[in-house]
Amino acid sequence: MSIQQTLEAVVQDQIKTDLPRMDVGDTINVHCRIVEGEKERIQVFQGVLISRKGRGINETIMVRRIVNDEGVERVFPINSPRIAKFEVVRRADARRSKLYFLRERQGKSRRLRDRRRGMKHVEGESTVQK
Repeated sequence: MSIQQTLEAVVQDQIKTDLPRMDVGDTINVHCRIVEGEKERIQVFQGVLISRKGRGINETIMVRRIVNDEGVERVFPINSPRIAKFEVVRRADARRSKLYFLRERQGKSRRLRDRRRGMKHVEGESTVQK
C-alpha cells in the first residue's frame, strides 16, 4: 500500500457522508458550532458558494455574503467537526467553477440565474431532443 492510500484509509471514517449536493452558485446555509467559554451555540452563515477546492478530508468551500454593503467571504472545511450541517436554500446556474467575478458586481448584476428557469441539466441526466 502506498503512503497516499494509507492516509486515505486512516481518514476515511472522518469524512462526512450526509452532505447535500452543493454546486458552485448555490445559496447555502452553513451551521457553525461556536464555543464561548463552556457554552456552545450554532451560528448560521448564509451566502453564495463561490468555489470548491481540494478533495477528501481536505475539501473546502468558500461562501460569500453581503453585510452592510461589504462583501464577506469565509472558507469552511467541509469535513470539520465545527460544522453542524449544510442546507441548500436556492440552486443557481453557474458556467464557471470559480465565481470570483461576483466580487466586482453590484446590485442586480450580482444575482445568478435560477436553475429551475435556466438550463435543463438540473438533477441527473440531460435530455436531448431530436
